[in-house]
Amino acid sequence: MAPGMETPKLALMPLETDRLILRRFAAGDAADLFAYLHQPRAACFVSMTLPDMAAAEAEVLKRAAAGEHIAVQSKADGHVIGDVFAMFEAPDTWSIGWNFNSAYAGAGYASEAARALVDHLFTEKAARRLYAYVEDDNLASQRLCERLGMRREGLFREFISFVNDAAGQPIYVNTCQYALLRHEWRA
Repeated sequence: MAPGMETPKLALMPLETDRLILRRFAAGDAADLFAYLHQPRAACFVSMTLPDMAAAEAEVLKRAAAGEHIAVQSKADGHVIGDVFAMFEAPDTWSIGWNFNSAYAGAGYASEAARALVDHLFTEKAARRLYAYVEDDNLASQRLCERLGMRREGLFREFISFVNDAAGQPIYVNTCQYALLRHEWRA
């Protein structure tokens, strides 16, 4: 990126879909964030575990300021049911992901929100390439990547560790990389 240019920010929101509002996190979202981060389902979110409501309140303020994590709010009940996120990599690539409350699983909300995120990045942020890392045991996220039209580019064996075993040794997991190019999305 050229000197003096700002890093693109994701948080130029809200975005609306048929059933969802994608927006910045706000102070009132702490209870909903706590609902899915007090015991994260996916190993990659273990480091984000929220032990109590005070931690959740601090986290929503942090997320509101940073703008990388976008709250996904249900229009039906007003609750934040998860989040999507994207981190910019110069000059034109974004790493994307999602994390949802398991109470809302199976209804297509993650697909709907991720599709809105991908479209926003390609059309409004001029992204050329998007990619996502998904652990090889996270089949739901792999299927979501495939529904978005992302292709599996590779499998990194024992790529990263999110937790340790009882002896304190890292447990390494295999990680898949999925990617999608703007011209593929348009097609």
